[in-house]
Amino acid sequence: QAQVVESGGGSVQSGGSLSLSCAVSRYTSSLYLMAWFRQAPGKEREGVAAIDSVGSTRFADSVKGRFTISQDNARNTLYLQMNSLKPEDTAMYYCATTSHTYVSDHDYLAPGIYDYWGQGTQVTVSS
Repeated sequence: QAQVVESGGGSVQSGGSLSLSCAVSRYTSSLYLMAWFRQAPGKEREGVAAIDSVGSTRFADSVKGRFTISQDNARNTLYLQMNSLKPEDTAMYYCATTSHTYVSDHDYLAPGIYDYWGQGTQVTVSS
């Protein structure tokens, strides 16, 4: 069983930056796949960014060039640096990891493959 805890987030004006962190008590598979998701009120949860053990990443088109995902495997910590934030980035952001040992990189942003989730942290961007 893994525990996932997000931190960071908050409120910022459009164009600003925020950084999120996620601590994982232990990795649940050798894949070390972790990801950030977000969910705005009335909308489905969507994948934002993912990273695996060799540093391969996937980003949603809506955040490419603005968000950066990174990890510190020694500390079991995942980060999301969010720059040039827009009001449409407003959402609850979740960190997740998976116990699956194989996942196609095409599925890295699919919520269904993740089975350990944090409680979420709110990001609000005002115009």
